[in-house]
Amino acid sequence: MYDLHTHTLLSDGELLPIELVRRAAVLGYRIIGITDHVDPTNISPVIRAVGEIRDTAREFGVEVLTGVELTHIPPALISTLARRAKAEGADLVIVHGESVVEPVAPGTNRAACASEAVDILAHPGLITAEDAAIAAKNHVAIEITARAGHNRTNGHVFATARIAGCRCVIDSDAHGPGDLMTKDARWMVARGAGMSSGEAEQALSSDILEWLNQ
Repeated sequence: MYDLHTHTLLSDGELLPIELVRRAAVLGYRIIGITDHVDPTNISPVIRAVGEIRDTAREFGVEVLTGVELTHIPPALISTLARRAKAEGADLVIVHGESVVEPVAPGTNRAACASEAVDILAHPGLITAEDAAIAAKNHVAIEITARAGHNRTNGHVFATARIAGCRCVIDSDAHGPGDLMTKDARWMVARGAGMSSGEAEQALSSDILEWLNQ
């Protein structure tokens, strides 16, 4: 199992990175992306800090992906900051999409989908067909989220991504210990978004490292 979108005490989460990893390991996860909220003020220390626990996490059988979630970044600066994150060692760059429950700047989804340095557009709200098509072209995955509020538009997000041919990932956007999903909960999030059994199986598969390394 994988979860590519989690938060720790490095931003607004409740757990130390290694406690998050341990709790995830107990649930059966083998790949965890620690993707704390960043802007230009904290991007470098967050990347360095997560890198410090990779070897420790392997003792629990978990591969940690060093990641960031670019959050409330002006659209014109998203690609620049995403490239900086990759240059400084981030394995995974997520952009905080235009969720219907937060005042994210219009154009954020488009900027994320158009950037080759972005891996995942998180909880993109009422994403347009045009933006989803750009995401598919640039191999940006679209997130189906378990996070309350952000998940209100999962049905629309998946239907739009399906037509565009986007890859979809299922993430918790965990901020606390109760947010990490069981295997059954992950399945229900996928199916609840409108995925067929086959689509859910594909989205939940563990070939995520191969996809990221493409």
